[in-house]
Amino acid sequence: MSILKPYRYHRKESIERRANDILMAMNRANAAPRWPFEASLVADFLDLGVVWDDISPDEEGAIAARILPTERLIEINEDILDKPQGFQESTLAHEIGHWVLHINQEEADGVVKQLELDLGDYGTPKESEQPFVCRGAANSKIYSIEWQAQYFAGCLLMPKFILEEKRKGRDLTKWSHLYKIKDELGVSISNLTYRLQQFGWISIPEGSRKIYRGPAEAEGQQKLFG
Repeated sequence: MSILKPYRYHRKESIERRANDILMAMNRANAAPRWPFEASLVADFLDLGVVWDDISPDEEGAIAARILPTERLIEINEDILDKPQGFQESTLAHEIGHWVLHINQEEADGVVKQLELDLGDYGTPKESEQPFVCRGAANSKIYSIEWQAQYFAGCLLMPKFILEEKRKGRDLTKWSHLYKIKDELGVSISNLTYRLQQFGWISIPEGSRKIYRGPAEAEGQQKLFG
């Protein structure tokens, strides 16, 4: 059995449910996450180690982050330390998404047990011991599993119940209000606006800074002035 799960299409509802299940489990264990969000708390809850390291590029280009499944370890390229905190949290949450959705955790743990028992010839790294590599969007095409992991990250960092709480008394069509929400959640403004648009609460036409109250209003305005 491969340490990577066979590819499958995950619906948005399914991904959101997986993220919410983790948040609820943390709450039951008196380890409820706080906002501004710290994705490292989720990693701790899932018994995943997190390290920042100098990850050299390979023949396919730069590597933003990677998972060492048998070590239950996420490595983040320290090159992104100069990025905003929200970007860093999104990167870690993205890797947690890969761990939850795409890594066969039982197989990974089984390999560890075999290593501890010194079974088999481990002189040459096997497929099961190879890192699961995640690359920066600038150097790679966003495949389906990358989209799934990023959607999971949005669900984890910005669950709907938190957004519903933060939007109260605020005008989501004002950038100043969105930036305040962004700071309170500890996310990037691009991730926040993308998530709000997924719910249909706002709409920002491509190439525009104008915020509309959902896609219907945006479409109506474009027809009016088109």
